[in-house]
Amino acid sequence: MIKRGKLVKLVILLALILSGCSDRVQEEAVARAEVQKPRVANEIEIPVTKDFIPNMNFVPRSNIPTHIVLHFISNAASNPENPYVYEDVRSIFIDYDVSPHYMIDRDGEIYFLLPESRAARHAGKGNMEGYPKYDDHLNKYSIGIELMAIGTEEEMQQIMSQEHYSKIPAEHIGYTEAQYQALNLLVDDILARNKMIKRDRNHIIGHDEYAPERKTDPGSLFEWEKLIFDKDEP
Repeated sequence: MIKRGKLVKLVILLALILSGCSDRVQEEAVARAEVQKPRVANEIEIPVTKDFIPNMNFVPRSNIPTHIVLHFISNAASNPENPYVYEDVRSIFIDYDVSPHYMIDRDGEIYFLLPESRAARHAGKGNMEGYPKYDDHLNKYSIGIELMAIGTEEEMQQIMSQEHYSKIPAEHIGYTEAQYQALNLLVDDILARNKMIKRDRNHIIGHDEYAPERKTDPGSLFEWEKLIFDKDEP
């Protein structure tokens, strides 16, 4: 027997479809309904700002996530003096058709940009030792987290010149303590829902480890030792 709450959601969803609303509205309605499902008993609740990216990949994930991939992001290429304006960074995802699940700003605020039930466009082409079927397909098996940060001059040379990099204030380089604290909380929250992801360096990786010929993030300034791993992790 269908419970009243589920029946109401089903009726609303059917009404949206029959009313001829746009595909994007339908997809976002489905995604929002999914994240409103009852939380599992061992899930850790943390504050997040939900701000789903429009016109992104809302195709349901068909594979169980086994990895978390960390990235850095900024608008330094266009605004080196003030590279972390949220709206500007968010527009980069839209303009370049990429879609992480989460983003953490400099103050540790966590933005929820795409449901984990969707395969985000964040990893691209690459490969992982021991996971041959993941070659160029890590998006299907991973959760992507962007941190607002800027790497070293060498790591950023793909997108900006030395002169441009020199305009970035020193306090904008690297990561903040608030970000490490928020990242640990977010990882706890993710692992509570995704039992196939282990809290170790085999399952939590950098984009530069998956695609070293293309990517440099999260880079050498990211302090992996500040991300708390299982005690038996070497």
